[in-house]
Amino acid sequence: MNKKIIVSAAMFLVVSLVIVLSGCKDAAKETNTTTTSAKSKNEVAKPVYASEVIPFFDHWSLILGDGSNAGIANNFESKDFFYTVNDGNNDWIVFKTPNGGNTHGTSNNTRTELAQTKKWYPKTADDKLTATLKVMNVSATGDARVAASHAVVVGQIHSADNHENEPLKIFYKKFPGHTKGSVFWHYEINTAGDDNSVRWDFSSAVWGNNFSFVGTEANTPPEEPEEGIALGEEFSYVIEVKDGIMSLKFISEGHETKTFTKNLIKSEYTTTADIPEQTQKLFVPIGQDGVERKNAYAGEGCFFKLGAYNQTNGKSPEINKNWCSGAETHGGDIQKQYKDGNYAEVWFKTATITVSDSAVSNQGYFTKNDKIK
Repeated sequence: MNKKIIVSAAMFLVVSLVIVLSGCKDAAKETNTTTTSAKSKNEVAKPVYASEVIPFFDHWSLILGDGSNAGIANNFESKDFFYTVNDGNNDWIVFKTPNGGNTHGTSNNTRTELAQTKKWYPKTADDKLTATLKVMNVSATGDARVAASHAVVVGQIHSADNHENEPLKIFYKKFPGHTKGSVFWHYEINTAGDDNSVRWDFSSAVWGNNFSFVGTEANTPPEEPEEGIALGEEFSYVIEVKDGIMSLKFISEGHETKTFTKNLIKSEYTTTADIPEQTQKLFVPIGQDGVERKNAYAGEGCFFKLGAYNQTNGKSPEINKNWCSGAETHGGDIQKQYKDGNYAEVWFKTATITVSDSAVSNQGYFTKNDKIK
């Protein structure tokens, strides 16, 4: 046989073998890549905890919408009440709570809410809470004549002492069929004397109407506010208490920034003649006609609260036409309430807290038997 033919055949065989081996190697690479890709798709994403979105949870105790106390909520989530979502731009903390279910303490209302674990005193305070949020849902049902229907409280100052009243509650309220809702804030008097059942709130509008704007019939709401806030529309609040004065600031793009001040250590409601007209119409007819102690909240330990405190409940308006909404609760079945819109849901994007040196530890204050309104 010709030597050239033999060499050429040998070379052909070597080249062919190299090509085959190379092809096998590439196929193996493809197989490995596919396997890795499939593994990546099947991996469970690590949850983003609320304490990663707003890293101040060492300062708060969390109450859930079923009445349970979750305590310090670092690296914690609850699929029904407290978790995070991403809207494509930002992570948000979701606070969600039904109209009806197990409530905390003596309250008629459910909440998924943070309570500050340190209390401070208004007279010596230098304390501040800020938050940016959007309300995503308020109850679909409720008597339109009841002031608390279709409302949720998204921030508070609460007293930890004596009557345990509330010098501040920040509300969002929107009636069914309306595009825009109202943001307003309340001051609750710190009642003089032992009978706290006569206490009342005074409501100030921020954007839209105040608490006193109600419907003429159970299913007939008042007119929609022109300068209101829609569901899903961001707004921010700043609460600052210093040397006995509470300063409030409300900010939302496209809306006028609003500011307010209130003295927390010197009352303006010490006689029946001081009771405002709004209160005369809303609270006095149902027997809430008290007056406030002269030094208001001076000497009382106070603390901040933040979250979704649902103001719509299933109790009959005959009990209290301001606070008992007669809303649908499905006998306390949470999932049924969530399915047909009978719940409150609030998303928080940012929040900060500044606590003065005079604040004292309040750890252990919040237990299942505590009276928290």
